[in-house]
Amino acid sequence: MNSPKITINDIARFAGVSKRTVSRVINHSDKVGEKTKELIEKLIAEHGFVPDKQARGLASSRSYLIGLVYDNPDALYIDEVQRGVLSYCTKLGYELVVHPCEYKSEHFIEEVQHFVKRSKLDGLLILPPASEVDELGQALDEAKLPYIRLVSGSEESPHNFVMSDDKQAAFDMTEYLIELNHKKIAMITGPKVYRSSRERYHGFKAALDSKNIKLNKDYIIEGLNTYQAGTELAEVLLKLPEPPSAIFANNDEMAAGALKTAVTLGLKVPEDISICGFDDNLLASRIIPALTTVRRPVKDMAFSAARKLIATIEKGSAEIINENCTVHPKVVVRDSTTDCLKK
Repeated sequence: MNSPKITINDIARFAGVSKRTVSRVINHSDKVGEKTKELIEKLIAEHGFVPDKQARGLASSRSYLIGLVYDNPDALYIDEVQRGVLSYCTKLGYELVVHPCEYKSEHFIEEVQHFVKRSKLDGLLILPPASEVDELGQALDEAKLPYIRLVSGSEESPHNFVMSDDKQAAFDMTEYLIELNHKKIAMITGPKVYRSSRERYHGFKAALDSKNIKLNKDYIIEGLNTYQAGTELAEVLLKLPEPPSAIFANNDEMAAGALKTAVTLGLKVPEDISICGFDDNLLASRIIPALTTVRRPVKDMAFSAARKLIATIEKGSAEIINENCTVHPKVVVRDSTTDCLKK
């Protein structure tokens, strides 16, 4: 026989307080003393009490819904983001509403505004490249809707941003290739309209400059961040009169495509050509040879974004709201790169 469901009235009775006091603790009000708050939170945890979201929303004039706006074809990236967000917001009774969009559409901002209004959102998380549209941030500021933008960079105001220092990460990867005695290094960049693509390219070039290696313009080629683009553009690079000894792709999808092309052309990876990527999604460690790449902690970024957003929604800790959330991706060395002089 199932035990009767614990209600807010039960928690109030156990704590010897009013139902309203319990409700204030659930809704993170600062009008409850610390000892009473700790007691109520302990009782909630011990009895596994879960507040009714609909009643909670009516009581606080909030929906407890967070929106996620994205225009990114990488399903693995989106999955990691959702896992990171849900690992934080679910514990606090928030639900996630996901909305794909076309950020280049002339109606993009109006579409997002309609999504916010239709879903009665309390706040919004915006992923790249949609997060790079400054006009959207301005529109949300005017609407007084809390939001967090996930972007590449390290110099933004911390309040509305969670950032990934992709420029330094690309510098580190290029420097690693140079340490492997590669001088003929090509880069398959992402679309230059994306800030992340520009940041990674600038990091790549800065590393070459730091070692006085001249940039070969034939080795810089732009693609669409897809597997197919990686296969096609790698073929262009590997059929040059003087092909590169290493290819640094803007993401793992393109790196995997480049690896396939190299094998198709009869080359051995990494003996004949070193190949590396960026992101460290599940694909990177499962292909053969396993891909040297940059590990960007997407799940951690999403967790931090959810934490910052909910603190903003609930007018919580100023320390969390104003925290400078900049993550620093790291090079992960696997089997697809080797010393150029060992050929």
